[in-house]
Amino acid sequence: MEQLKSMDQFTELKQDERVVFMFTAGWCPDCRVIEPSLPSIEADYPEFTFISVDRDEFIDLCGDLEVYGIPSFVVFHEGEEAGRFVSKDRKTKKQIESFLDSISVQ
Repeated sequence: MEQLKSMDQFTELKQDERVVFMFTAGWCPDCRVIEPSLPSIEADYPEFTFISVDRDEFIDLCGDLEVYGIPSFVVFHEGEEAGRFVSKDRKTKKQIESFLDSISVQ
């Protein structure tokens, strides 16, 4: 999964067709739990571009988007937020896939 490198990149990427920003951090145990599932999720949802956002590096962006728990997912479609799976709870592969399925039909 590609890493977000700058706010300019975020601004550009969110204009794309379907972008999933996954908010994470190196110290987050719940993020490590889903990490092994991410390659297969990316492969199963080729209509999305997946971007990893380091919560500590982009703390202001997290505040702007009201992302207070990680891992969390915010989807943009052509500059508009299309959906979010944001909470402080651990997420399973099945929950992430269900979330993406709900976005895919829009």
